[in-house]
Amino acid sequence: MTVPPPPDESSPGLHESVLDALGRDIVSGATPVGSVVRIDQLDDRFGVSRSVVREAVRVLSSMGLVETRRRLGVRVLPAAQWNVFDPRVIRWRLDGPDREDQLVSLGELRRGFEPVAAELAADRATPDQCGAMAAAVMRMTVHAKSGDLEAYLEADKDFHRTMLEASGNEMLAALATVVGEVLSGRTHHDLMPSTPNPAAIRLHGEVAQAIGSGDGAAASAAMTAIIDEASAAVRRSKGATRR
Repeated sequence: MTVPPPPDESSPGLHESVLDALGRDIVSGATPVGSVVRIDQLDDRFGVSRSVVREAVRVLSSMGLVETRRRLGVRVLPAAQWNVFDPRVIRWRLDGPDREDQLVSLGELRRGFEPVAAELAADRATPDQCGAMAAAVMRMTVHAKSGDLEAYLEADKDFHRTMLEASGNEMLAALATVVGEVLSGRTHHDLMPSTPNPAAIRLHGEVAQAIGSGDGAAASAAMTAIIDEASAAVRRSKGATRR
């Protein structure tokens, strides 16, 4: 009988797989708030060394998901203490049973900052950034026609990242990862139509055009419309699921 080789604990993928498994269990409620897990139990569960488990726990602690207590173990903390802006926490929540509620919440958040960023970008965007947004809209159009949702997603993420960077505000630019996770979550959980909505693409074009022409009010209005369209689609999906 051939004995399989031990896992390569120097591989970043091993650490990430342990982190993902623990994070998903906590966020989904499979490991409930207040429960305590010992490090040695996690060693046995994943078949990895204590150092790999401790590193995963350290990252979860930095996100506010757990706390480590000497001679007790790892205790799961309430959701109110989580860093809900961490892209991995967003991803795990979107992978869980309440993803529609999470998307609605994220849509409300986006409504508070993306229109502002679009208005600022109309005054601050560079010619290269204007060109990048226009090019992203063209790619969205092409990939929508071909039905390549992954390529469409990448173009959509590029558009929003560039727009946020073009605001000239580093705090707004840092929220690009949040928007990226929202867009990825909609695509990967089949909350996007098989053929992207032409009206949504047109609105992206209107944002790019308004920013390019320096019309902050129009850029903000079009960005608000993009978010409202996406949020309405999520609410429709949520209603259909509950019927």
